[in-house]
Amino acid sequence: MAARDDSARGPALGYADPLGEPFLRTRFAVPARPAVFVRRPRLTAHLDQAFDTPLTMVNGAAGAGKTLLVADWAARLGQPVAWLTHEAADQAPGMFWAYALHALQTAGTPLPAGTGGSPGGLHRVDHRLLARLADELNGRDRPAILVLDEFDRLTAPETAEQLEFVLHHAGRGLRLILVTRTEPLLPLHRYRAAAAMTEIRNDELAFTPEEAADLLARHGLRLPADAARALVERTRGWAAGLRLSALAAQQSADPQTYLKEFEAGHSTIADFLLAEVVGRQPPETQDLLLRISVLDRFGPELAEALTGRPGAGPLLAGLCRQNAFVEDLGHSWYRLHPLFGEILRVHLRARSPALVPELHRRAAWWLRAHGALPEALAHGAAAGDWECTAGALVDDLALGRFLAGPCDDLTGLFAAMGPEACGAAVDLVRAARELAEHDVDHGLAHLGRAEERPATGTTTAAARLSCALLEVLAARLTGSPGRAEQAMAAAARLRHEVPARLLAKHPEITALLLTHLGSARVWAGRFDAARAALTEVAELPGDALTELPREDCLGHLALIDYFDGRLDRAESRALAAADATRNGGGRPFPGAGLGQLVLAAVAVDRDELERARALLAEAAESGPGSGAPDPVTEAGRALVTGRLRLALGDPAGAAHAADAAVRTHAASPWSRANAALAAAAVLLAEGRPATAVEVLDGIDGPLGPLCAAEVAWARLAAGHREEALETADRLCADGETGPGVTVRATLVRARAAVGAGDGDAARKLLARALLEARRDRLRRPFLDAGPEIRRLLDSPPLHGLAACWLYGDGPGTGPAPLLVEELSGREREVLGRLAQMMSTQEIAADLYVSVNTVKTHLKSIYRKLGVGRRGDAVRRARERGLL
Repeated sequence: MAARDDSARGPALGYADPLGEPFLRTRFAVPARPAVFVRRPRLTAHLDQAFDTPLTMVNGAAGAGKTLLVADWAARLGQPVAWLTHEAADQAPGMFWAYALHALQTAGTPLPAGTGGSPGGLHRVDHRLLARLADELNGRDRPAILVLDEFDRLTAPETAEQLEFVLHHAGRGLRLILVTRTEPLLPLHRYRAAAAMTEIRNDELAFTPEEAADLLARHGLRLPADAARALVERTRGWAAGLRLSALAAQQSADPQTYLKEFEAGHSTIADFLLAEVVGRQPPETQDLLLRISVLDRFGPELAEALTGRPGAGPLLAGLCRQNAFVEDLGHSWYRLHPLFGEILRVHLRARSPALVPELHRRAAWWLRAHGALPEALAHGAAAGDWECTAGALVDDLALGRFLAGPCDDLTGLFAAMGPEACGAAVDLVRAARELAEHDVDHGLAHLGRAEERPATGTTTAAARLSCALLEVLAARLTGSPGRAEQAMAAAARLRHEVPARLLAKHPEITALLLTHLGSARVWAGRFDAARAALTEVAELPGDALTELPREDCLGHLALIDYFDGRLDRAESRALAAADATRNGGGRPFPGAGLGQLVLAAVAVDRDELERARALLAEAAESGPGSGAPDPVTEAGRALVTGRLRLALGDPAGAAHAADAAVRTHAASPWSRANAALAAAAVLLAEGRPATAVEVLDGIDGPLGPLCAAEVAWARLAAGHREEALETADRLCADGETGPGVTVRATLVRARAAVGAGDGDAARKLLARALLEARRDRLRRPFLDAGPEIRRLLDSPPLHGLAACWLYGDGPGTGPAPLLVEELSGREREVLGRLAQMMSTQEIAADLYVSVNTVKTHLKSIYRKLGVGRRGDAVRRARERGLL
């Protein structure tokens, strides 16, 4: 039985409510704070502003700590506070005002004369009483403080209107504090506009990580700062969630692990929310909450797709206003509090397990129709509806994500797709997944099945363009340039049928098509056509979806530059490609490691053999671990390995390495020429020039300038002087090639002059070759040129040209290099751009590296040159012949 408040007896006011029941003392008591209560000064300081505004509202979800916050503040004021906790039965105006007046009298607030035991009856309040009350309060020197707790229970507009009348006319004599889960039926806009209202809302009530750590400590739990932050993130700082999880953790053998991994759906938190939030809602709203729990975010239309009923908009807006753990994301989109969503999902699975996949299926189709691809994929996979999931990916033209970068999310998503799933889109996804792993046989089988199925729907152009992309990739991996060109022609036609917005949304499609086509053209030896396609991709603006194709293209362009003899440009692009591979965490793609291979080839040409060996090893670790190798990359590996073996004096090993088999549909002319040159070197070393010439005669097709220069050298060594000179003269006259070609061609001419007994001509040619090779430190051709050339290089006129760099860090003898520590290739690139007066930002953009990387190189350059400024570095470099 409720206790009677004897202190309320007296002439001013009776002790019974309008129904004749005694007033319940507990409703007027300021709630006690538990021993583990955490006082939060930031909030109490905010509450102190209540003295300056007539209305204060503390508005938050159930269990947000509203009541205890205000109770702690009230208990520390040092003055009486009228406190009233509402109940649902207070809807009648007479009942509300009877309790409100009694609360004021209990706090010692004088009431107007003539107020009897009832303010006018249960359903009616005498307006004159309210006017006298307002007038009495308005005359006070010190305002009365009235706290109405659980004010959200009061839903009668008439009572709210009467309360606003008293508040307005009481002036400075009343400070009203409402503790509520939802905004009250008061004209709040007026108070806000007049800056006459203090508000503490749900977000401000949330515990900070520091406050949460304090709360846990009061429960005897000590958590590291990061663990406390994680718990606050999961609970959104919700006070009741933190308190209940702390109580449960006290019972655990490992509290820290429990707080990190506890299942909210099977905890006291679930009991609290199901009773305090879900249980208060009507059946229709409860059903809505359960169904939308499968969604990360939702709007009215999506919610209606899951319920099959209209009218979700007002329900969602109402739940948000009620602080019913439905959070507003803006633009009529919402999300559930993470713990609330977790609990609802567990409740849904327990009540209606068969409904869960159906809800995911409905969500997937709705999201697919509205262009929300990531969410559509997730829900389609959760429903096991692979036709919808694969179709969404293909229709969005997003199949390239399997090929353009890290796709762990997609791989994991489709890992559950079993063999029973069927359809053209399903087969396309399987084909993309297999080809991304270089499983060409299975990939082509799935691609064939996808192309055989009848195309239906309005988005078949996207599906056919995806087929063309996979065809180009398959052609690249199988060394089929003709097939790649055909597929690219089909893709070019289809691009006009695909919506422009999809092409703009997925730049990786164009980038991948051009990259794979460019690689196929490199394999065919069509270097100019390949350069055109690859350059278009390399010059694309930085984008996460095109990063890997750009890296792939840079490696291929570096290889083409190397074949053209342009070591500086080859090194620059290869460094950018290699840096991207290292910084990208070793993500596999067809041309991974090609940048390192080109750098290794440059290192061999510079006689930096240990560095070449290390780069070869790094390239081997960068490539895909299984499946068919990329033909261009494998042929490049064979070329560099063969050159390294030859530089180490192992012609037989070079021939074996250069003849590494790459299974392709069409042979590459430059790859075959490389193998033939290595074989010819062995035959020449064995004294079999005639057989060597037969091998060289078997070389056909476009070779590229570098290969042509090496063939000319081999023919000269085999005694075919005229043919060698004809090729060398043509290469020297061609202004499109770099020192890697022209130096070799000039050495052919010099050696021919030596053979003809024209020492002066040979010296002039060697001087020209030395000057041209000096900038790129192109040592290997001189070291391989034979004893006659070496003797001329040691003669006084040429020795000075060679001494500064030719014998610097390679084998052989000669003066020591001028630098104690030689500049790296990248440092020389940066130094060259310094001489062009380029800024740090411009150098970074030109070299495809970050500004910080350029700054690191500059520091190293200054140290090695012994200078401290840009101008001094350029001057010192010119003095030493580095520029």
